[in-house]
Amino acid sequence: MRNKAAFSMFIRGSGLSVKIIGMLLGFFLAALVAIGLTLFISWHLEGAAAAINDAGSLRMRVFRFAHHLARADLEHGDPASFAGDLRQRVENFDAVLEGLRTGDPSRPLFVPRDGGIPEAFERMSREWTMRVRPILFAAAADPNPHNLHIRGIEFDAAAQTYVDMINDLVLRMEQSYARNTNILRTSQVMLIALAVVGTILLLRFFFLTVIRPVYELHEGVLRMGKEDFDARVPVLANDEFGELSSGFNRMAEHLQHVYDTLEERVATKTRSLEERNRELNILYDVVAFLREPNDVDSLCKGFLERVQKTMGASASSARLLDIESRNLCMIVHDGLGEDFLDREEVLACGECVCGEAAQGGGRSLALDVRNADRSMTLDACLRAGFQTVSATSITASKRALGVFNLYFDRAQPISDADRQLLEALGQQLGIAIENQRLHARERELAVFEERNLLARELHDSIAQGLAFLNLQVQMLERALAEKREQDVSATVDMLRRGIQESYEDVRELLVHFRTRVEQQDLDAAIAAALRRLAEQTGVATDLDVQGDGAPLDPEAETQVLYIVQEALSNVRKHAGASTVAVSLRRGRDGLSVTVRDDGVGFVEGSEAADGEAHIGLQIMRERAMHIGGQFAVRSSPGRGTEIRLQLPRTNQVESDE
Repeated sequence: MRNKAAFSMFIRGSGLSVKIIGMLLGFFLAALVAIGLTLFISWHLEGAAAAINDAGSLRMRVFRFAHHLARADLEHGDPASFAGDLRQRVENFDAVLEGLRTGDPSRPLFVPRDGGIPEAFERMSREWTMRVRPILFAAAADPNPHNLHIRGIEFDAAAQTYVDMINDLVLRMEQSYARNTNILRTSQVMLIALAVVGTILLLRFFFLTVIRPVYELHEGVLRMGKEDFDARVPVLANDEFGELSSGFNRMAEHLQHVYDTLEERVATKTRSLEERNRELNILYDVVAFLREPNDVDSLCKGFLERVQKTMGASASSARLLDIESRNLCMIVHDGLGEDFLDREEVLACGECVCGEAAQGGGRSLALDVRNADRSMTLDACLRAGFQTVSATSITASKRALGVFNLYFDRAQPISDADRQLLEALGQQLGIAIENQRLHARERELAVFEERNLLARELHDSIAQGLAFLNLQVQMLERALAEKREQDVSATVDMLRRGIQESYEDVRELLVHFRTRVEQQDLDAAIAAALRRLAEQTGVATDLDVQGDGAPLDPEAETQVLYIVQEALSNVRKHAGASTVAVSLRRGRDGLSVTVRDDGVGFVEGSEAADGEAHIGLQIMRERAMHIGGQFAVRSSPGRGTEIRLQLPRTNQVESDE
C-alpha cells in the first residue's frame, strides 16, 4: 500500500514528460531483466544438457573399456598396438572428465552446482583416478593374455561400482536440469504476465495522464463553443495537462467576466468614443474657423464664441501678452460686466491664475474660486459670481502669446480630457495668431520692397529727367538775358523733348505698377508691352511662345512681367535697336524668358556708360533673385544685348514655402 501511494504521488506530482519517461523506462528495465534472466537460464540449461550428454558418454566408455579388455586377444594380435589404443582411450576419458570439471562456455558446457552434483562428481573422479584408471594402465603395461584376463576381472568388478557412480551423477544432473527447466518456464510465464500487466498499467497510465485530460479539455471547448462560459475542467494532476486545465479555467473565468460586463464595457467605450468625437468636432470646427482670413480680434472673438458654447461657460475672454511690458491685455470678451473689465483689463504676467497660465507654457489651469488661495485669484471673479475659472495658455512654437479664460457661474470640474482639449485649442489659436502676424509682416515687407523699387525707378527716370529740365531752364534764362535768340529756340526745343520724355516715363511707370498678371495670362501681358513699345518707338517686335506647363505663382509671374518691361524700357531708352524679340519656353522644369535686341550693346563686366541702364539691370537682377530665378546678361558693342531669365519650378516651390 505504501509503495502504491508513493507511486500515485509520483504520478500526480511529476511532470507529464517525467511520468511517461519514468513509466516506460521502468517497464523497459523490468522486461530487460526478465529477458536477460531467461537467456541466462537457457544458457545454463544448454550447458547442463551438454554435461549430461558427456557424463552419459562416460558410462558408454566404461562399457567399451570392459568389452575391449574382454576381447583383447581377438581384436589385437599385436600387444604394442593394443597397449597404445588402450592408453589413447584412457586419455580420451581423462579429457572428458577434465572438460566436465572445468566446463566450456563456448559450447556451452557446465556441470550444475546444486543437488550434491559437485560432490558426486568428485567421488566419481577419485574412483576413476584411484581404482579404475590404474587397472587400465596395468593392462596396457603388460598386455599378455593372462594379465589381461586378470585385469579384465578386476576391471569388471570396479566398473560396476564406477558405472553406478556415473548413473548417480547423471541422475542428479537430470534432476537439476528438470528444476532449471521449470524455472525457465516459470520465468517465461512471468514475462508474459509482466507484458499483460505492463500493458494494462500503461493503458491506465495514459488514460489517467493523457486521454482523460484531453477528453475533459475537449468537452470544455465544446461547452465554450456553445457559449456556456460556466464550463470548467478538473485539474487532475500537477503536470502539463494540469497547467493547461488551469489555463483553460482562467480563460473561461476571463471570458465569463468579459461576457458579463460586455454591455457595460460597450457603453463605456461608446461614451469614450462620443467624447472623442465631440473633441474632434470641436477641434475641426475651431480649426476650420481659424483657417479663414480674419484679423486677430476677429479670430479671437469667433474662437471664444465656439469654445464658450461647447464648454457651457457663462463668459469668456482672451488676453494677449505685451512682450515689452509683460502685461496681459484683454482684447475680446463676452458675458463680462463693466466692473470686471475695469479691474482685470490689464494683468501682470504671473498675477492671478491667468498670469500663472501664461507663464506655464501651454498649460490649462482650473480654479475653484470660492476655495482658492487668495494669491491665485482676484476679487473680481468672486464679485462677478463665478465659481469656476479656467485659464489656458495661447502658445505658438512653445512661446506664450496670451491666455483665454472660461468663466462658469456654477461649480464645474474640468476633466483631464477637457484640459487636454483646451490646451490643444490654445495651441491652434496661437498658431493662427502667429500666422496672421507673419502674413502682416510679409505684406509689409512686400510693400517695402516694392516702394524701394519704385523709388529707384523714379530716381532713375523722373528725377534725372527733372534735373535735365532744370539745367535746360538755367541755360534758357542765360540765353534770354544775353538775347541769344538761336540758343533760346534750341533750348526751348530741348525743354519740349525733355518734358515729353518725362511724360512718357511717368506713363510707363503708371502702367508698369498697375499691371497685374491674371492666371495663365502672362503671354498676353508681354504681348501688350511689346505693342506699346512698337507704337512708341516704331521698333519691330516679335513674341515666340513654346511649350506648356502649369502656371507659376501669381507673384512670380508678375515679377517676370516687371523684368520684361524693364528690359523693354532699357531698349527704348538706351539700345537704339531696330528689332526686339522675346521668347518664352515653358516645361515641367519651369519657365525660361529671353529678351534679345540688335542695339548698340555694351562691354560685359564693365559699368555701362549710361548709369541709368546699369541701374535698370541691377533692378532686374534683384527681382529675379527675389523669386528664386537665375538672371544673365550677354552683350558686346555693336552686336546688341540678350537678357535671359531662368525660373526653375523647384526653386519656385521652395520660395513659396
